This record gives sequence, C-alpha cells and structure tokens, in this order.
Amino acid sequence: IIFASVSDPIGSGFVATLSRPGGNVTGFTNVEASLGGKWLELLKEIAPRSNRAAFLFNPATAPYASIYLNPFKAAAASFAVEAIAAPVRDRSELDSVIAAQARAPNGGLIVMADAFIATHRAEITLLAARYRLPAVYSGRFFTKLGGLLSYGSDLVDNFRRAATYADRILKDAKPSELPVQAPVKFELVINLKAAKALGLEVPAQLLGRADDVIE
Repeated sequence: IIFASVSDPIGSGFVATLSRPGGNVTGFTNVEASLGGKWLELLKEIAPRSNRAAFLFNPATAPYASIYLNPFKAAAASFAVEAIAAPVRDRSELDSVIAAQARAPNGGLIVMADAFIATHRAEITLLAARYRLPAVYSGRFFTKLGGLLSYGSDLVDNFRRAATYADRILKDAKPSELPVQAPVKFELVINLKAAKALGLEVPAQLLGRADDVIE
C-alpha cells in the first residue's frame, strides 16, 4: 500500500517510523513542520502591521497540530507577534472564533488545513473577508475561493512521486524498507483581489516569488 497524502502516518498507525515503516505500507506525507513558521513570515510580509496571529485548527481532526503550532509560536517570538492558538471544534464556533481575532486592530489569521477546515473552507474565507482579517492558508483551494494568500505542499507532486514507489515495489522493493517521504515541492498563491479589498499592497518581491497570482 502506498499513500500519497497522509498528515500523521505514525499517529494513524500506518507505519512504525518514517525511516523504517516496518510493514506493507509506505508513502508520502503532506506535512512539513517548518511551514508553521513560514506561514507567519508570509503574514508579516503581506500585512506587516500584524502584531497578533491566531492559528485556526480543529483538535479533533488534527491531533497532530502541534507539529505546526510549535514552530508557529517560535516564529512569533522572533517577529514580536502574539501567537494565539484558536481551536474550533464544530461549524457553530467558526464565526465567534474568527470574529474574536478582529476585535482589536492588526490581527491576522493562519489557517491550517485539516479535514474539518478543508470541508468548511468557503465559510472560513468568507468570514476572514467579512471581519477584514489578513489570512494565510495552507493550500491553493482557499485562495481560489477568495482567500488572501496560500502556501503549502503541492499534493499533485506527491502523487507523481508515489508512482516511483509503485515502480520500485513492482521491481521487488519491500515497502517496509522504503522510507516515508516529506513533501519537496511547495506553491505560493496570492489573490490580488482579496489584497485590494483589505487595503493591502502586495510587495513586488513577494509577487515575484508567487507560483500563481489570482487577479
């Protein structure tokens, strides 16, 4: 069995360790811990006045959230930004949790994609726009819906890489000896329409690094 997009293969019980899976399952994760800090860095680039940042996640569907939360908090200290964990457990809490971040000026939002967050992505991007919160998201499906900026692993690339493991296994390689691999390709998407609505001017240097710009 080869998986192409699993967030926590050890916690899910699929493999014993990432380097030595140990069974008949291996593959590719969509998690890279350093993204927790990178999302905050991007928030400061596109909305430099931000001095508070809330990290939105569902602890039930993302028990692995600490993988991102810890680097996020570490980066917040270096940027002199107040780091706020913003857990949301069901849809009814989304409005109040996001609204709470907009009660004081210069707030921002980091949105990690888990199963719950991805399911409610349209509502989340609309709420961020309604409360005029600059938000950085973990995947392009948020920016396509009107989100400001997204940065995350290219899941299509993971599926392409999974084909190389299929080839090796068909040539008698053992899944137990093929290490679980982290993503290696990431994409930055910026929504200029969303930036304009928030009164933000996107730096030329940031635009130059974007893989895709939505106008």
